[in-house]
Amino acid sequence: MKPSLVDLLEPRLAPLDLAHRLKLARELIPGRLVFTTSFGIEDQWIAHTILTLGLDIEIATLDTGRMFPETYDLWEQTEARYARRIAAVYPNPAPLEAFVQEHGVNGFYRSVENRKACCHIRKVEPLSRLLAGASGWVTGLRADQSQARGEVAMVEYDETHRLVKLNPLLDYNRDAIVALTEEFDVPVNELHAKGYLSIGCAPCTRAVKPGENERAGRWWWEEDQKKECGLHVGEDGVPRRRPTTQATTP
Repeated sequence: MKPSLVDLLEPRLAPLDLAHRLKLARELIPGRLVFTTSFGIEDQWIAHTILTLGLDIEIATLDTGRMFPETYDLWEQTEARYARRIAAVYPNPAPLEAFVQEHGVNGFYRSVENRKACCHIRKVEPLSRLLAGASGWVTGLRADQSQARGEVAMVEYDETHRLVKLNPLLDYNRDAIVALTEEFDVPVNELHAKGYLSIGCAPCTRAVKPGENERAGRWWWEEDQKKECGLHVGEDGVPRRRPTTQATTP
């Protein structure tokens, strides 16, 4: 996969809605195209679009083993609604067992380094296995989720996994996605209605408070600039970015 494909995709995708972005990406990106879902509201809208259009895009989740019961319930509801299994990738047991043995079952609370190590074992390494051999990766990142994510591009070349990374909802806002999921009766996590706007592992997620950004409930005991799990960051520990002109919010 050549980085120049990013330059071809960016201007062509920007003026389109999600459905047409995904269709065009599927046409132009050869080989495996993988969408990773955490069953958040934006991921549910992307999954709905892929499945109702019948696009040849794999859908998979990183099951960390620490997700909320409500997330597992939504996983089952989604499979039932669309009559499609959603694949799962799990942590390798040996490093996970070693981490728990050394730091304890909730040792990620003790330091940023421990938390990032846990995220690496439960998310980052499994993602690398999932994306091995893929040509493209679809995510649910949105620019308005946090200040750091506001700096990423709709289409990027991911040097770590050596593929095109597509963030097709980057310029959508949360209210627009909520309205779409309601209009089309897309199943969503019941925790959203309880203030859990960004949902990850249960021990590392709380409801947000009035006035907080939607990712404030993730790893709330850490400084804001450090709050990424490692899936969407470069070697410097911050979200990857590429100079680009973003489209206006649909």
